[in-house]
Formats: sequence, structure tokens, C-alpha cells
Amino acid sequence: MHEAALRRLGLDAHYLAFEIAPEQLRDVMRALRPLGFWGVNVTIPYKQAVLRHLDRLDPEAAAIGAVNTVVVGPMGLEGHNTDAPGFLRALREAGGSGMRGKRVLIVGAGGAARAVAHAALAGGCASLALANRTAASAQGLRRALLSRFAGAEITALAADGRRFAAAAVSCGVLVNTTPLGSRPGDALPVPPATLRPGQVVVDIVYRPRTTPLLAAARAAGAHTVDGLGMLLHQGALALRLWTGRRPPLETMRRALIRAAAEVRP
Repeated sequence: MHEAALRRLGLDAHYLAFEIAPEQLRDVMRALRPLGFWGVNVTIPYKQAVLRHLDRLDPEAAAIGAVNTVVVGPMGLEGHNTDAPGFLRALREAGGSGMRGKRVLIVGAGGAARAVAHAALAGGCASLALANRTAASAQGLRRALLSRFAGAEITALAADGRRFAAAAVSCGVLVNTTPLGSRPGDALPVPPATLRPGQVVVDIVYRPRTTPLLAAARAAGAHTVDGLGMLLHQGALALRLWTGRRPPLETMRRALIRAAAEVRP
């Protein structure tokens, strides 16, 4: 989608993917300016680790505690988080009606979960439950959120057992921020019996576009939102930060849909 956008804007630039090892992160970040990068996206597992290699943080990224977009600017490397606003834009676009007054359950506790949790609390959710395979990680995220949203109703729990099932069945908005569903044979992130009509079920996994979670949610009568919308909108926001230009959203959307439909080898 970025290559299509750059061509549409007539910009002499390319968007490339680089896989790096953890011990290379510092050197890679230091090399961005001399190599002529305008910026980079940061994904799993570096959204929090990259913080210590930046010169400045956008206030929202600082509040979230995770960065997915870095701008190489005159003041050095500046970290931003376009996941949170990208998530909200995708939710509104899909008719998810926002977070206000909703009971929200987020499965996962990584960088994407931080962004979605921040968006839910800032959007006025009634309560927030954080569930993760490792309960300690969910507890750590809860403490970080309470430092920003004092007095908010936030619970943390392990992603199994009765408490988890109860949180899943009672929530109005369920968001999967884990990779579950991206690989054949993955288990559902929640028990299928907890899915019901009236829920909004969001899966940020975008390949396959219809994940097993979304298929089960639709069968249960829930309203579903796939991961392509968040990917599109966070990408468009990042492109604006790097270029200062208005993103060609529909060009990006078409390219993204074509790419998502491609069959994996």
C-alpha cells in the first residue's frame, strides 16, 4: 500500500521490509539518518524496545508506551504511535460505533494491545479487561494504564479459565491483538461459546482477512471488524508523518486488498 501511495504522490522513495535481530536494533536505528531514510514502521517485537533508541517521543506515543512509527527529522528520531488512532478510525469506518460506555476485552498485552487499550480508555469505555497468556504481562499493562487513567475500571487476568470466559461473554467489544489466527491450526483467542449477538469482535490479524475468530463471531451473530482497516489507517497516518502529504487513502486501500488476497506460497 505504501509503494502504491508513493507512486500516486510522485515521490522518489520506496517502502521496504527488513527483518532484524534484537541485538541489531540499536545499530539499525543509528543508521537511519545517514542512509537517507524518511522514517520506518516498527512491528513485533520492537514496539517497546525501540523507545530507548529515540531522541523524542510524541506525547501520545509516550502515554501509550509503544511506538510503531519513527520519523527521521531535524531534531533526530521521533517516535509516534499511529496504531491507536488507526484502530479507532477503522472501528468507526466499519460501523463499530466507538468505545464510549462499552465493556471492552483485549486479548494480548504487547505493543498493539497498549495502543488499543489507550484508545478504548481515551474513548470512554465503561470498563477494560486485559487478558494474556502470561497474566503478569497483563498486570504490568494494567499498572501502566492506571498511571495515565487513574480511577478507570481495569482488570487483568490470564487468558484461560472461568474468569476469562466470563469476561469474554460479558464484553461488548472484543479485540484480539495476538497473532492467534495467522497460522493454520491456531486455537481461537477466546472460547467460541463466549461469542454472541450484539458483540463487536475485532481481530487485528489481517492475513487471512477472515480469521477463525471472525468466522466464529459471524456465525454467532456478532458484528465483526477485520484487521485490514487498522492496517490501512495506521499506515496512512504514518505516510502523512513521513511526507507531510495527504495520503491517497483509496489507492492504498485497493493495493492492500489486492495484497491481502494473494495466496501464500
